Amino acid sequence: MQTQRFFIGHSAGEHGQDIDLSGFSSLQQLKSTLSQAFSFADRSSLLLHSNQSGELNSLEAVKSCKDPVELRVAQNAKTSIRVPPGPRELPVVGNHYEIYPDPLGNYDRLFARYGPVVKTVNMGTTIYQTNDPEIARYVLREGDLFTKTTSEQTHPLYYMQQQSALFTCDSDSPAFSIAHKFVPPSLSPRAVAHHTPLIQKAARSIFPVLDLLADEDKAFNVYQYMFKLAGMVIWGVVVNEDLEHFKAVDTKPAKTIQVLGEWLHLMKKTSLRPKWYGSLPFGDPAHLRAAQRELWADVEISIDNCTRKGDGPLPLSDPAASLRASCMADFLARARDENGEGLPRDMLISNVVILLGAGFTTSASLLSWCIYSLVRYPGMQERLLQEIIDHGADGKQDWTYDEVHAMPFLDRFVKEVQRMHNPSFQTARNARHDVVLPGGYLIPKGSIVIPCFPSLHKNPAHWDNPLRFDPDRWNEEGLAGRLARKGLYTPFAAGRRGCVGFNLALMEVKTVLVELVYRYHFEDSSPETVVYDPEFLVIRPINFYVSPTKRKQWPAPSPKA
Repeated sequence: MQTQRFFIGHSAGEHGQDIDLSGFSSLQQLKSTLSQAFSFADRSSLLLHSNQSGELNSLEAVKSCKDPVELRVAQNAKTSIRVPPGPRELPVVGNHYEIYPDPLGNYDRLFARYGPVVKTVNMGTTIYQTNDPEIARYVLREGDLFTKTTSEQTHPLYYMQQQSALFTCDSDSPAFSIAHKFVPPSLSPRAVAHHTPLIQKAARSIFPVLDLLADEDKAFNVYQYMFKLAGMVIWGVVVNEDLEHFKAVDTKPAKTIQVLGEWLHLMKKTSLRPKWYGSLPFGDPAHLRAAQRELWADVEISIDNCTRKGDGPLPLSDPAASLRASCMADFLARARDENGEGLPRDMLISNVVILLGAGFTTSASLLSWCIYSLVRYPGMQERLLQEIIDHGADGKQDWTYDEVHAMPFLDRFVKEVQRMHNPSFQTARNARHDVVLPGGYLIPKGSIVIPCFPSLHKNPAHWDNPLRFDPDRWNEEGLAGRLARKGLYTPFAAGRRGCVGFNLALMEVKTVLVELVYRYHFEDSSPETVVYDPEFLVIRPINFYVSPTKRKQWPAPSPKA
């Protein structure tokens, strides 16, 4: 038996293995075994290196090598595999002040300085961030190398983790496969199309308040109003409730919405503190636990109120079953699989809570950034209004799912907003093993890796003029799909743990834009430079104001229309 020592890094002892070479008949066969044994993400990139002979290009050269053989990657053949670099840590806080209060700008700065994978330590928690699309593809791909384990205390969603809900449970949780069977059908294009009247009704509920503001020449805080409007949409579609958020200009959000917003805020805030902080029996950690108990109790009541118990079960095998549900929670409560089994009660409540929370917070932020883009980038309102007119808008039309998605400029505009101002940020994955990423970066087992979407979507190495807002970059048919497969454009993440609510989110945002742009012209009235909240779950503008003006005349349809 002939054995050889193989290793990664600078030392044959720390990350090394002894391999019996007698069973290999080719170098390619050996490389395949080594790439699997050392968890190379790109198994075709492995190179064999000797300090004495340089690159080893044959099996005979490997067998005759007297020294341990180092493994490297083709993309960086002259350098040993290493842990990603990062800024120097300070005592206790680590790199906190290298990241906050502007994580978006600071991560771009760190990528420019240290490369496509950066190690940061914040209050004792180590996170690896990447702006490289190839690396992001491997990280987001559920499999042998990476997974989503929210039950790990270092995961950004740890304090939100619910092992009975699709979005927040571990990928290896027994609940994942069960929830994945029931939740996606409730959010399918057919189901969302069925609920389009609820979306449009909620979108129009803001008109009386915006009319009053327009008459009085007043501005409004966009996120606060989109927070209430998105809540109207999501509560209507998910639990068939009218929250009546726009009875007056200053109507407060419904109590459940306030509790949910507080729960999300405290969860994110707690995740940025040292690990021991979340166990405190007082202060924010105690408030977080109390908010969760109250939220679950309120949502359970809403589910019971909207479920049509006398209408019988809804078989998952019937593609039209969702059309017989009054709302998504009604579908989830009555859906049955091939064995006649439904979602267990605890999973039903948890999944509805997460649908409400993830749905309205992300949509509120995306709607806010859409309005920001309308007023920030010249010509956008005019082009969007013309398209709406060309598709038959008259202020009274009941839009269908297909009609809204048939507007090409609207689609390109939303895509570009998601590229430039995407609300999602913390799509974290856990390394199952020590993993070697493209470029020769070693990610230790159990580490958190986050593809940084804002930086990915504006990476100058992969995008033409990335800081220019240009919806026409999406003119090429199928471009978004091709870029998604390359890992370059992932506004709803990717892989098995990608966002299952994207159909609803896009329909909501597009419908609201169609209704608002047809009725109003918006002007930026922000008193200062717009900033975002660095301690919230998603990226939201907190001081962005606009003034609405009611339209009194509209352009004629284009000749080609």
